[in-house]
Amino acid sequence: MSEELREEQEMEAEALEAIFDDCLEIISSEQPFEWAVDLYPEQLAADEEDEDAPQNHVGVKVVAKIPLDYPEESLPEFNIKVLKGLTEEHEQELLELANEEAENNRGMPVVYAVCERLREWLLENNQKGMDDRSMYTLMLKRQKEEKRDEEKAKQVYEAQKKKEEMTQAESEELAVRRRRAEGTPVTDETFAEWRDKFNAEMEELKAQQKAEASADTRKKGGAKGAVKEVDKSGRLTGYQHFTDKTGGTLNIEAMEAAAENAQEDINEDLFDVSDDDFDDLDDMDFDSSDEEDEDEDEEPDI
Repeated sequence: MSEELREEQEMEAEALEAIFDDCLEIISSEQPFEWAVDLYPEQLAADEEDEDAPQNHVGVKVVAKIPLDYPEESLPEFNIKVLKGLTEEHEQELLELANEEAENNRGMPVVYAVCERLREWLLENNQKGMDDRSMYTLMLKRQKEEKRDEEKAKQVYEAQKKKEEMTQAESEELAVRRRRAEGTPVTDETFAEWRDKFNAEMEELKAQQKAEASADTRKKGGAKGAVKEVDKSGRLTGYQHFTDKTGGTLNIEAMEAAAENAQEDINEDLFDVSDDDFDDLDDMDFDSSDEEDEDEDEEPDI
């Protein structure tokens, strides 16, 4: 196991050398290994004589002592040394930051992650006078820190404001989806409430159906009565037709009118026959059937 950890530590050293190049120093090449990295805000800063180029006003050396059981069990022992523009208070602050970042990455190689976190701090504080302890410098530093805190607070506020600007429709939709996902727990109280509501709805539905059925029945009954009255008023018997409804005697006037109508309906052309039509009957043979009957009655000669 120790041999595998040694190989892993050596591979980490090779990776750091490829990344930091001349800024990496191998203090001890035998276990326990010890490495040192010089850190600046701008790792490839230009010549300091060029005023337009980014300048490094601060810098530190990060020293890491590697335990034998690293990275599986233990963490490196870090030490911070100021190279440029910082104070001892900054050393302590950076050391705490290094240990915190290492703890966040426990169980894996952490040296590169620690160096990157410290370099971000150097970049944020890359300004002249960081090592000046005068009251004026401290005041400026405090102002810059307050400004930075205000900017961070503003970013948090904007993010929160954007989140709160969710429309009412979106909020309701989210609430509906959440209720669907969670569901409604069934208890004795909720079931009893649902049952009472369901029974009330069913009773109301039955009453409505009963009322509709009663209305349909009355409507159908009225229609049948009306039809019957029409039929009775339209269909009169012969006796009713020729009888006075009030008296029961024969209605002579109605009978005469009916006779006249019947006379008018007779087709007189059917009875218009001339004598010539009867002459045609003489030519017809009416004895043929009788002769056939006589022949059938005669006995055959034997």
